Amino acid sequence: MEKIAFCPEDGEAVEFFVLEQTRLGGIDYILVADGEGEEAEALILKDTSAPGDAESLYEIVDDDKELDAVAAVFASMMDDVELQK
Repeated sequence: MEKIAFCPEDGEAVEFFVLEQTRLGGIDYILVADGEGEEAEALILKDTSAPGDAESLYEIVDDDKELDAVAAVFASMMDDVELQK
């Protein structure tokens, strides 16, 4: 499982495991978790960077409608994972 570090502007780097990625409506989304076990917390992040940017800029998906749609795609991609709000 790939592990990536996110560097928030107001703090130190935070590492997540990338579980899956997809592209919907021209937007890239990744499903990340803070650990590898069953108790790991997962987040869905979307890439909000502009085309051609050197680095990706990710934000947590917090819009319920968008979150439900993307979570459904990830759930269908990953048979052994149950996503909950």
